[in-house]
Amino acid sequence: MRTSAILLALLLVCGPAAAVDAMPENPRFELLRKQGVAIQPDIVYLTTSGQALKLDIYRPPGSDGKVLPVVLYFHGGGWVAGSRERAALSGLPFLQMGFAVVNVGYRLANTARAPAAVEDTLCALQWVGINAQKYGFDAKRVVTSGDSAGGHLALATAMIPSDSPFTNQCAANEPTWSGPYTNAAPKVAAVVNFYGITDVAAMLAGPEIRSYAVAWFGSMPGPAALARELSPLTWVRAGGPPVFTIHGDADRLVPHAHAVRLKAALDAAGVRNVLHTIPGAGHGGFSQEQTVAALRAAHAFLDGLGLAPALPANP
Repeated sequence: MRTSAILLALLLVCGPAAAVDAMPENPRFELLRKQGVAIQPDIVYLTTSGQALKLDIYRPPGSDGKVLPVVLYFHGGGWVAGSRERAALSGLPFLQMGFAVVNVGYRLANTARAPAAVEDTLCALQWVGINAQKYGFDAKRVVTSGDSAGGHLALATAMIPSDSPFTNQCAANEPTWSGPYTNAAPKVAAVVNFYGITDVAAMLAGPEIRSYAVAWFGSMPGPAALARELSPLTWVRAGGPPVFTIHGDADRLVPHAHAVRLKAALDAAGVRNVLHTIPGAGHGGFSQEQTVAALRAAHAFLDGLGLAPALPANP
């Protein structure tokens, strides 16, 4: 892939949200195609709340007919904003590593409050399990990733148990409705978490309260209990998926303490993990050097797990 496209992707993965929002949606797909990426857009994976929820599939150049490991990517936006279209280029670094990428849209708070976004991303994971053979995904090498609220969703999707009631709406995806519901979700092999929320309850009250989190829960009574159920910290346990976290220690939107608490919990449970802290950095907005270093470290982590099929090109 061309260096300019790679560097632009790095900016969009770890850069300011304003930079992402400023770019029109269609040129993102044009840029992917210019890099030889095969795109299958607008695939419906679930219909709920009167919405057809969609995802896009990207495959790296020259991968036709090959079975590839796959990254499910969830966009950020505090569960109240953002779109999969604006996150399209966030998949480029993973495509460069040799992954297929499934770029997932989900319900925002203006359509459905918590826990809707988590329910949706769990269904996207089931969709991957059901359709792995059709689209050439290696169901044993599934990685979840996302930034900010998308990082939270990547962690929650990977960690929440398959028998959780949060997966119940996915039963609508059963090919036939005459038999028992079977959760077809593959086990997530790893998570790449870009400055994601790990302690949702902490965002609703106290020093870490944030308006976007309050808006996600709205006026529901007693949201703290549900918030704890949606918190990745609640589901840390031995045998859970390895986690690579990238987080700036001056982040004001999602405090770096979330990453620190997650690492401590993962370490205590014996789960393989890395916290890649970027000194002085905020909520994204990393320099080119910082971003390249973080993504190279993430690649090394995935490669060490036997998940990454190819070395990235030099940026």
